[in-house]
Amino acid sequence: MKLKVVIHEADEGGYWAEVPSIPGCATQGDSFEDLLGNLYEAVEGCLSVEIQDIPVSETDKIIEIAV
Repeated sequence: MKLKVVIHEADEGGYWAEVPSIPGCATQGDSFEDLLGNLYEAVEGCLSVEIQDIPVSETDKIIEIAV
């Protein structure tokens, strides 16, 4: 999966970024390298959804896919 990311220079120094295709997914970093590392963590966190509150019957299947 490829995601477009908008990277901004922060007024106080460093950078911050947002992922428009994932509402609310944003992060920051003191350097560009820090930002990139934080960005991968932010996207993973935003895409991680717990299924505890979703009713699952005995005939349902839960799988993970990579995109």
